[in-house]
Amino acid sequence: MNVVRYASWVFLFSLTAFFQTQAQAQDAGLSAQIQDIKQQTIELNRDLFILEEELLFPANTQMAVYLSMDVGTFFALDAVKLSIDDEVVANYLYTERQVDALERGGVHRLYMGNLKAGEHEVVAVFTGRGPKGRDYRRATQLKVEKGSGAKNLELQISDAERRQQPEFRIKEW
Repeated sequence: MNVVRYASWVFLFSLTAFFQTQAQAQDAGLSAQIQDIKQQTIELNRDLFILEEELLFPANTQMAVYLSMDVGTFFALDAVKLSIDDEVVANYLYTERQVDALERGGVHRLYMGNLKAGEHEVVAVFTGRGPKGRDYRRATQLKVEKGSGAKNLELQISDAERRQQPEFRIKEW
């Protein structure tokens, strides 16, 4: 009798283990499917973002303006106002964390838009604290010839050690 009871317990244990293994295999398969769907969703989202950028800003009319800093002691950035052809297109107030990221080599895309081909005037006004903690406001400008391709500009803020003043430039890429 004990042998039969032992055999039935072994059978029930084996049957339970079999079904648990089957359930775990199904869970693993389902988990793999979920991960695959997540990956496909991420790829689709990236493709849609790229398509949206291409539709909103075609390469033949696209213009982007970036801001970078190589600043030490002569200027602490607060805000930038960007105008193209006497029209304000960007006005950005920076937080301490954003300024810190820029000082460590980060680049901020300040503006992206569409411009027709031809000559355009770009003016950037920088506001912050200059040498000795005084309020500081300076502007720089550049006449840009926009062709049929995309145009990229970089607003650069750097220290001029010799003059003990910050320097502001617009550079074409």
